Amino acid sequence: MKNNNDILKWFDNELSEQEFLELKQTENLEILEKIAHYAKHMQAPEVDAQAALTAFRNRKLRKKSPKVITFNFNTVLKIAAILVVMLTSSYFLFFNNDVNFETEIAQTETLTLPDGSEVILNAASKLHYSKKEWQSNRLLDLDGEAFFKVQKGEKFTVNTSAGTVQVLGTQFNVKKRTGYFEVQCYEGLVAVNYNSKIVKLSPGKSFRVVDNTIQLVDDFKAEIPSWLQEESSFDNVPLGEVLKELQRQYSIIVTLQNVDESVLFKGAFTHKNLEIALKSITIPLDLNYKIEGKHVVLSKK
Repeated sequence: MKNNNDILKWFDNELSEQEFLELKQTENLEILEKIAHYAKHMQAPEVDAQAALTAFRNRKLRKKSPKVITFNFNTVLKIAAILVVMLTSSYFLFFNNDVNFETEIAQTETLTLPDGSEVILNAASKLHYSKKEWQSNRLLDLDGEAFFKVQKGEKFTVNTSAGTVQVLGTQFNVKKRTGYFEVQCYEGLVAVNYNSKIVKLSPGKSFRVVDNTIQLVDDFKAEIPSWLQEESSFDNVPLGEVLKELQRQYSIIVTLQNVDESVLFKGAFTHKNLEIALKSITIPLDLNYKIEGKHVVLSKK
C-alpha cells in the first residue's frame, strides 16, 4: 500500500479496479483481510449513558459519614477497673514504703531489716517501719514482743505505746502488752525512755512496768529469751499476764474461778504441750485446771 489513505479506502470499499489489482499482487491484501475478519468480531461494550451519569452524580455528591464511636458500659467499667489496679500497684511499688509484719497466735516469724539487723516476732505481735526513711532513721513501731539483733551503725529505735528503746548495736528483747512493758538487754547497752525518764541497761539487766508501776527485777543470765526455745519464763510476774501469754501460744480461753490474777508467778511453761504447760503453772500456785475443748478453767483446790 502506498499510504494510509489507500488502507482506509480499502476498508471502505472505495478502491478503483486498478488499485485493487495492484493490491492483490502484494502480500498486504492477505494481512488486511485478516484484520478485517477479526475487526468484525470485536464489539465495544454497550453503555447506558443515563445510568452512568446518574451513578457519577451520586458518587460525586455522597459525603463520608463521620464514624460514630459507641461505648459499651461494661467495657468501660472493665477498663476503669484495670486502670485502678495499675494505679494502685504503682502506688505500692513506688510510693508506699511502709512495711508491716504481724504474727498470729502460736506463731513466730524471723525478719531481716534493710541494714541486716534481725528481728524475731513472738506470737500475736505487730511490727512496722518505713523503708524509705530507714537509712537516715532506723525506727520501728512494735506492739507485742520481739527479740532484736541490731547491726552496728546509727541509732536504732523501737517505739511502743509504753516507752521507747534506743541502741547503737546490741541484742535485746522488748515486750509490750496491755498493762505490761518489759525490756531485757542481752548484749551491748540499751537506753529505755519511759515517761521522760531514761534508764540504761547493760547485759543481764531488765526494766519492767506493770500497770504503770516500775518494778525491780533481778539480774538474769540467759543468752536469749526463753520464748525462742519454745518456752515462756517469768520472774515474779502477775498470774494474769502469765495466762495471757498462755492463750497467745495455745489459742485457748482461760477462765479463773475464785483465783486472784494478781498473784505472782515465778517459773516457765512449754509451748509444745498444753497439759504440761498447765501443770507448770498450777502446781506451784496450788491450783486445779480443767480443759473443755478450747476453754480452760483454773480454780482453787
